Amino acid sequence: MAATTQKLGPGPVQCHAWSGDRQTVALAHSDREVVLYSKEGGSKLGVLDQHDLRVTGIDWAPRTNRIVTCSADRNAYVWVQQEDGSWRHTLVLLRINRAATCVRWAPGEHKFAVGSGARIISVCYFEEDNDWWVAKHIKRPIRSTITTVDWHPNNVLLAAGSTDFKVRVFSAYVKDIEPKPSATEWGTRMPFGQLMAEFSNSPTGGGWIHSVSFSHDGRRLAWVGHDSSIAVADADLSVMKLKTNLLPLLTVTWIGPYSLLAAGHDCVPVLFAVDGGNRVSQGLKLEETRRQEATTPTNTAMRMFQNKDRTGNELLDSSLPTTHQNQIMELRIMSGSKEEATAVSTSAGDGRLCFWELGQVTEKMRDLKI
Repeated sequence: MAATTQKLGPGPVQCHAWSGDRQTVALAHSDREVVLYSKEGGSKLGVLDQHDLRVTGIDWAPRTNRIVTCSADRNAYVWVQQEDGSWRHTLVLLRINRAATCVRWAPGEHKFAVGSGARIISVCYFEEDNDWWVAKHIKRPIRSTITTVDWHPNNVLLAAGSTDFKVRVFSAYVKDIEPKPSATEWGTRMPFGQLMAEFSNSPTGGGWIHSVSFSHDGRRLAWVGHDSSIAVADADLSVMKLKTNLLPLLTVTWIGPYSLLAAGHDCVPVLFAVDGGNRVSQGLKLEETRRQEATTPTNTAMRMFQNKDRTGNELLDSSLPTTHQNQIMELRIMSGSKEEATAVSTSAGDGRLCFWELGQVTEKMRDLKI
């Protein structure tokens, strides 16, 4: 399956997020700026330039059209578009002493969560009386850097993965701004900071957590770890983990009730199927790698010495047989939702933004009964 590719600016793309109409994308090129591009043509529409260090996370609230960014400078900003098209920023009082690492709006778009190297999750909301964004901290029992967060569809529960090999589900209920939540399959008592569930990624060697994702109904939680694994858990604390033969996966999202899409250092998105018992099986890649010219150690060495004799350099072909030429850092749903996604985008260390249509691949998986 071929991907539509855009090369938007120099350098690797650390993270990206789409506007509500999916016509504008915000990108961070592993530096201090966030650049806005149009989907059609890739023209630059603006620059959000306020951070002092590398931007580590971006999220765009589709209905309220607000962008939140976080950075290694320990700050987060909420950006609101003005009538003249410019973007006005508001500082968020995170109160952390280490880099911010990730950020996500809650589905209701009235609050967001920021992970950090300070072993803290900052749940941020707007305080009307003082006209600023403030944060409440979730600290215990976190013992290491928060690398990823994702919200439950009920706007209250928050999943977080960290470098202590743990995935945790917390209550992020802020009684000042929202009604008391109803009971969920993850529990009934949900004061702010309550630990609802904890899962370990370490029993079979383990690895720190790169990405977490709640299913569309919030009943399941998936994650990928640095040990090349992908796992799915539910509220009764049962976990099914698949140790793949892939390089480590860095990002994962649900694209259907029984389908996951993940990507990472193999430079191509991979589908996974989940059955009713949470058993995970590896499916198809979104593209078949292009066939490379067969080489043997003998003729490879001969080419190397011929090139060196002719030019003084070792001119071996180092391109990969995939669309992306470096690790995929982030997956985003472009069309549809976690219940049924029809298109996704990927950003990678090669500076490319790729668009993938999922229809043909998911149909093929159903035909193969994967």
